[in-house]
Amino acid sequence: MIKVESYLKGAWVTGTGAATALVDPTTEETIAEASSRGLDLHGALAWGREVGGRNLRALGFAQRGAVLKALSKAVHGAREALIECSIQSGGTTRSDAKFDVDGASGTLAYYAGLGAKLGDASFLVEPAEQLGQSARFFGQHVWTTRPGVALHVNAFNFPCWGLAEKLAVSLLAGVPAVSKPATSTCLLTYRMVQAMVGANALPEGALQLVCGSVGDLVEALGPSDCLAFTGSADTGAKLRAARSVVERSVRVNVEADSLNSAVLAPGIAPGDEVWRAFVRDVVKEMTQKSGQKCTATRRIFVPKEVAGEVEEALKEELSRIVVGHPGLDEVRMGPLATAQQLADFRSGLGKLVESGCKIVLGGPGAPTTVGVEAGKGFFAAPTLLRCDAPESAAPVHEHEVFGPSATLMPYETVEQAAALVARGQGGLVASVYGDDRELMKALVLGIAPFHGRVLSISGKIVDQAISPGLVLPSCVHGGPGRAGGGEELGGERGLRFYMQRTAIQGDRALLDKMFETPKA
Repeated sequence: MIKVESYLKGAWVTGTGAATALVDPTTEETIAEASSRGLDLHGALAWGREVGGRNLRALGFAQRGAVLKALSKAVHGAREALIECSIQSGGTTRSDAKFDVDGASGTLAYYAGLGAKLGDASFLVEPAEQLGQSARFFGQHVWTTRPGVALHVNAFNFPCWGLAEKLAVSLLAGVPAVSKPATSTCLLTYRMVQAMVGANALPEGALQLVCGSVGDLVEALGPSDCLAFTGSADTGAKLRAARSVVERSVRVNVEADSLNSAVLAPGIAPGDEVWRAFVRDVVKEMTQKSGQKCTATRRIFVPKEVAGEVEEALKEELSRIVVGHPGLDEVRMGPLATAQQLADFRSGLGKLVESGCKIVLGGPGAPTTVGVEAGKGFFAAPTLLRCDAPESAAPVHEHEVFGPSATLMPYETVEQAAALVARGQGGLVASVYGDDRELMKALVLGIAPFHGRVLSISGKIVDQAISPGLVLPSCVHGGPGRAGGGEELGGERGLRFYMQRTAIQGDRALLDKMFETPKA
């Protein structure tokens, strides 16, 4: 039995008392256990602030970037072992495991490169502004590292990438992190952090890991600390109501539920290249990581006149998805991560059906699987629903079924399509497929205020564009409303969450010397 450890104050430690069992979602066998009971979590926060913060602030961006480069190499060096761990502990196929592991190493590498570009400085500077008639009295907005610690709380679906995307930005900004992965899949995070620590590149105190409950750690955060959370909207709301947030203004960034949309614009003929890209991407986003992605497509909007043909095309492709043991080459979709996730998936489908949606493929029953003992595993079938009255079916725009499912809905006008997308109350990403410039402009601008990212796919880039669910570190990841209202990544933009912007006012010549500002 593997006892998953936490990494606190520079040492690997094991909790005491009752532990949480970690289960292989394919076989339902217990493979590890984790507990943080009895660990000095408050002491870890203080140690991170004092030791980690001091060590990181002593480094410039380029030096911090070198740390991230070493961490990226460590993750890549452990790639095969991490992939195998992901298959067992998360039920991911090899392709889905690579998506998580390579996303982690790639994000670390990107921010390592950004650190090199930012150079030896440890602060960021905005253009100076003249404050009065005098040509000497100027104001300079400067971003400096906040002297606190970052608590990173991550979701179960990306044990590697989830930690890395927050850690890369935090460390480059100069803020130490205490990372808490979801307990159910923390074995993979534990293995990755072991590889990172083994690289001997981390400044002392820069990274700590809590495998298990964080207890009242959120309430122990101080005014210079920050909290970055990925998970459900309900939990995000509770965190925002924490006393430390309300009374001490602890900074909070939330990435929460998202009813992401894919929209097929009018005028796209069945079978053309944009049509094929639309079908391909929808199927991929429904089934990659068994639909357990915050960026997965949940709502599909198509012109009414082609709704039937889209339905048949999606059903044909989804029927090709082989479900079963994720270690087999022919399997394209493994189980959901936990028994609770499967129960929630089935319950969510029931809510959509009650609202008037019709299941046209798949459903809540156990799918046919390959390579799995009968009756074992948390498997779900790729499930396509159809809702022909989307304006009256409120749950389809309000309730996210976190698994391999999406709902197809017809629309009559571009304005109606944009309005239906907006009923999701804020999303991480929407994708729009079409070739007519005016129609695409109307759709993109109509839905942009409700999303952190909009992917516009036309015939000229159909073979170059990413799939909607791929998060690039150079672009912001987050969204308004129910998506959490936060932003992560986005290149240099992401650093600002961990830094303080201050207006420095004084003599222009002195400010130029202090901050090495080139004259205009």
